[in-house]
Amino acid sequence: MTAPGKAAELLWRAQTYVAAAQIHLRDNVLLRRPLGPGDVKAHPAGHWGTVPGTAWALAHIALLSGTGGTELVPLLGAGHAGVAQIAAGWLTGHLVTVRPQFPRDEQGLVNLCRSFPKVACLGCEVTPALPAGDFLGGRLGGCLPFAQGAALASGSGRVIVPVLGDGECETPTTAAAWLAAHALPGTPVLPIVHLNGFRMGAPSLLAGLDARALTAYAAGLGWHARTVTVPDDNHEAFHAELAQAVADTLAGRRTVLFMRCVKGWSGPTTVNGQQVIGTARAHKTPLTKAATDSAQLRALEAWLSSYRPEELFTDGGHPGPGLAAALAAAAWPRLKAPHPAPTPRATVRQQQPVSFADAVATVIRVHARAGDFRVFSPDELASNRLAELAGQPWTTELLAEEVLGEQLAGFNATGGRGVLISYEAFAPLLATGLVSLLKQQRMPGAAPRPSFNLLLTSYGWHNTYTHGDPSLTTTLLALEDPAVRVLTPADPARLAAVLDDAFTSTGQLNVIVAGKHLLPPVPADTLREELDWGAAVWPHLSDAQPPALTVVVCGDLPAAVTAEALPRIRAELGVAVRVVSVLDLTALGDPAVWPAGLRPAERDALLGEDAALLVVTLGHPAAIWSLLKARHARPVEVIGWRETEGPRTQQDIAAAAGLTAEGLLAAAGRLLKERARCDTW
Repeated sequence: MTAPGKAAELLWRAQTYVAAAQIHLRDNVLLRRPLGPGDVKAHPAGHWGTVPGTAWALAHIALLSGTGGTELVPLLGAGHAGVAQIAAGWLTGHLVTVRPQFPRDEQGLVNLCRSFPKVACLGCEVTPALPAGDFLGGRLGGCLPFAQGAALASGSGRVIVPVLGDGECETPTTAAAWLAAHALPGTPVLPIVHLNGFRMGAPSLLAGLDARALTAYAAGLGWHARTVTVPDDNHEAFHAELAQAVADTLAGRRTVLFMRCVKGWSGPTTVNGQQVIGTARAHKTPLTKAATDSAQLRALEAWLSSYRPEELFTDGGHPGPGLAAALAAAAWPRLKAPHPAPTPRATVRQQQPVSFADAVATVIRVHARAGDFRVFSPDELASNRLAELAGQPWTTELLAEEVLGEQLAGFNATGGRGVLISYEAFAPLLATGLVSLLKQQRMPGAAPRPSFNLLLTSYGWHNTYTHGDPSLTTTLLALEDPAVRVLTPADPARLAAVLDDAFTSTGQLNVIVAGKHLLPPVPADTLREELDWGAAVWPHLSDAQPPALTVVVCGDLPAAVTAEALPRIRAELGVAVRVVSVLDLTALGDPAVWPAGLRPAERDALLGEDAALLVVTLGHPAAIWSLLKARHARPVEVIGWRETEGPRTQQDIAAAAGLTAEGLLAAAGRLLKERARCDTW
C-alpha cells in the first residue's frame, strides 16, 4: 500500500473505531480486556450507518489537502455525520482545544464515550466547533449551495468539498443546486456524493441508478461524474480519483465524485438473525442491548476488535507511531473569513432618495464597489424595479429562494457581505434554512459572520391573491432570537438608511420589508432617532398635548393610510393623537429578549402613559402580539394582514383587514370606548 493509502487506512480505521466506541462504550474503551456488561451503555444512541463512508471521505480529503498547494475544505451535509466528525476531532486534537476534558489519551476517550451524545453541550451532530462543521447539517439539502456560496470567496488553490448523502440529493434544494452551478461559473466546488444505498428508512433513489444512468444524470445537469466503489476499490484507487477530481475542478470542469459503498459496512452483518449491513437497520446502532444480551455483547466486541485498536493506540491511549504520522500528514482547513477590510458607508446626499429603486440601487452600488458584496435574487429584479442591478458581476439571479439563501449563507461564512432580494410571498421558503442558521450562530465554536440580509418587497397588499404571505417575519419573531431584526422603513430615505446599516452589521439576521410602490414622502427629521432607538414620535402628525390615542405605524403603507385617516379621527372623535413610527419591530418587544426592546419607562414616554394603542402593521397581527404579549395595561388593537376567502381587489383586501381610513377610524372608536370604560373601573 502506498504512503497516502496506508495513512488513509489508518485514519479511516481510527475514526470509525472511535465513532463506534463513543456510541456504545462507557469503559474499557481500548479493549485492553474482554468487554463486560458494565463496559457498555445501557441505552446506546447515535447514527452508525453513515460513519464508514464519511470517515473514508474525510480521511482522504485531509490527506490530499495541502499537497501541491491545494487546500480542500470539507463540509458535511448530513447532520448525522457528526459522529464521524467528533471522532476525527478527538483524534486530531481539535476537540480538546474547545473542550479540555477530552484530551488525546485513554481518559479523554473514556470521557468522550461517556459524554456522547451530549458531548459537553456540543451535541452528537455536526458542530461548528470542529473542522468540517462550517455548514450545520440540520437543514438537510443546503450543503451543496452553501458550498457554492463559500467558493465565491475562495482564493486560488482552494476547493470546497461538500460530502452529501444520497438521500440528501432527493431534496429540492440539492436538486436545484446542481443546475445553479451554471449561474456561478468558476466556483471551485467538488461534491462527494456518499451513495450508501439508503436514506433513513428506505432505499435512496440516486443509489438505485446504475453506473451508466448515474453518469448520464450528472452529465445532463452539466457535471462530469467520477465513480469509485469502496471498499472494493482500495484506498489508492479512491485517492487517485479524488486527486484527479480536484485537478479537474481547479481546471474549471464541474466534477462530482460518486462514492458508492454499502450502508454500515464493517459493522455487524446480522443481528438476531436479521440482515443489518446494506439495509436501513444500519442507520442507527444495530446493537441496542449489548449491556444485557451476551450475544450482542460478543458481536460488539468482535466489531470493535476488527479495527485493531491495539495497532492504532499506545497503552496510554495516545496515537501510535503509524497513526500519529498519518495525523501529522493530514490537514483540516476551515472556511476562514478574510481580514475585514474597511466597510464602506453610503454617503448622505443632499437630496434624499425619492423611490424604492433609487434607495436600493444607490446603497447597493456603494457597497458593491468594495468587492466583497453580492446580490442574490430570484428572477424578479426587473419586477422589483431594480433592473439596473441585473447582469452585474456581483449579482446572481436564480429562481430558487432556498438555493439563494444557502449561497448567501456560504458567502457570509467566508466574510462576504450581501443581500437576498425577494418577494415577501416566497420568503417563507427560507424559514427552515434561516432557523438552522440562527441555531448555528448560537452554538459553541460558531465564528462571527457578516449579517444575513433579506429585503422583502412586492407584498400582498399590492399583489395577487397567491402572493400574500407575510409568514416569514411571524415565524422569525416567534423564535425570540436576539439576532433577529425586522425592519419596516416608512419611506425610501429610511430604507436607504437601514440597508446601509444592515450591510455593515455582523451576526444579525436583518429582514427589511419595503414596498416598491410610490407613496407620500415622510419628513426625515426623526430618521436618526428611529435608527438609534428603533422608534420615534412623528411630530408632523402628532398633537402637542398628551395623547388619548397613539397610532403606531410599522412600514410604508401603514404610514400612508394613517396620514389619510388622522383628520377624520381628530374631527369625529375629538381626541389628541400621537403617531409613532416603529422602524425596528423588535423595539416593541421585551428588552430582556430583544436588544432594541424599550424599557417600561421608555415605552410609556414614547407611547403615552395611558393612551389607547392602535398598531398598524404590514404583516400578521400575531407577530405584533408576540412582541407585546401582556405587558401593556391599556386597550390595544392591531391591524395587519388577514387572509381572504379568495381573490379580491386590493381595495377589498385592505378593507377586510381594516387597513383603510375607515378601518382605522372604526378601530380608534372602539379603543377609545374601551379606554373610557377602563377609566370608570
